[in-house]
Amino acid sequence: MGYKTEWFRGIYPALVTPFAADGSFDEAAYRRLIRHVLPHVNGVVPCGTTGEFSYMTIEERKRVIEVCLDEVDGRVPVVAGTGCPSTRDTLALTEWARDAGVTGVLVVAPYYLKPSFNEVYDHYRALDKLGVPLVLYNIPQCAGTHFRWWTAEGMILDFDNVVGIKDSSGDLPFMEALFEKVKGRVSIFVGHDEVVQAALAAGADGAILASANLIPDIWQKVYRATLEGDLATAQMWQQRVQKLVRIVVRASSTQAVKEGLRMMGVDVGDSRHPVMPGGGFRREDYEELRLQLESLGKLQEAEVVYDLGDKRVRTRVPATPDTPSVVSGWTLRVGEGFAGPPFQELAHVDLLIGRRDGPVGRAVERAMAGWGEERGLKVINERPLTLLVPTVTIRTAKQRRLFYEHAAEGVNLAIRKNVESGFLPEEVLDEVVLIVNAFVHPAASIAKRVAFNNFKATNQAIRKAIEGRPTLAQLFNEKAAARHPFRYAP
Repeated sequence: MGYKTEWFRGIYPALVTPFAADGSFDEAAYRRLIRHVLPHVNGVVPCGTTGEFSYMTIEERKRVIEVCLDEVDGRVPVVAGTGCPSTRDTLALTEWARDAGVTGVLVVAPYYLKPSFNEVYDHYRALDKLGVPLVLYNIPQCAGTHFRWWTAEGMILDFDNVVGIKDSSGDLPFMEALFEKVKGRVSIFVGHDEVVQAALAAGADGAILASANLIPDIWQKVYRATLEGDLATAQMWQQRVQKLVRIVVRASSTQAVKEGLRMMGVDVGDSRHPVMPGGGFRREDYEELRLQLESLGKLQEAEVVYDLGDKRVRTRVPATPDTPSVVSGWTLRVGEGFAGPPFQELAHVDLLIGRRDGPVGRAVERAMAGWGEERGLKVINERPLTLLVPTVTIRTAKQRRLFYEHAAEGVNLAIRKNVESGFLPEEVLDEVVLIVNAFVHPAASIAKRVAFNNFKATNQAIRKAIEGRPTLAQLFNEKAAARHPFRYAP
């Protein structure tokens, strides 16, 4: 029969594996990452799913585990991912990890060829004989095999060395069945970031999470509050991070976490191919993840100087390593943003920012004098002067309402938020003008989504224009993933 330990509880980050520009394991970056999370966690998991174990050789996985053990140095448990597609390789790596000194092993169900439940049972029975504390790992969206409660119950009750099970399926009825059948016999961990608080409140002993690389301290608050019976606090924090974790879980988690860490100043490189920047983790996801980290106080504020030529304005903004210390070139700065869902209410914004007495300001004057509102142009803000231009010809009363009321509402909200955050400081509002070319789908109906998506797209465009993104280096790095947002065109 399995057994429950005192050490397997709490918050465990599924550590990403840093890779250098040449694709090799970046040991120094890995040590920095471990030091980044260690004050806030109860244990760590090297070579899990978020650690890209399936993209690494066995020898690379061994080295990652060795470095993790050395850096942790006994301060918290190390539960190493040792699952492989075959039983033979899993046994060999698990035996090696046991001898290397890991606290336990996390073993995913054999993947790719989708063995039967009896074959999965026999696979874990062979591992049980190695005598290492064993954590069963259910992640059907990757492994292709979903445990059933009777399979999990059988392994937990029949095997001697099972100390826990991690369920990343997000299937709460399955987890509730685990509570019914085996609660108290082994530790039950949730691995799906979107349902952590619900699982903990229902009785889970802890969580192994991709997003715990980014926000381990917040997950610790959720865990502690739940232990203390303060469900209101736990629910509040889950709700505050829900958008962030939804992005991580659903938008190529390995790259999402790595780019989020880079925004926070912990550079761990990119994922290995086929995952690539701008692919599953899209540029609009990047902008939204940045906003979520900013709202949680995870980005350092930095002083930025706006050099307008005849005056210099100092401001403080939530910064990433991409944020320049001096922003010049206010003759013309260009930004772009894209936001959804749903499809018919998505927003696309092309933005120009420039001096009022420069070409952008003159373009606004000439456009209003020569074309004006009768041709669809409208000034929607005076500070900064903002001209709203429709991408699609407005033909119906419904389209006019959605564009000039609701899309304009979103654009103005983005401007106000950037005034508050410091990206559009008060001292420049009379100096610069904006031209916002906005797209509203002719078939759009949901007014609130039109407004909110235009807020998000305009917010992205303003940040990109001021920070000069994307840079040439970013464009070259992401060229293989470039796609038209409305149509896949390789």
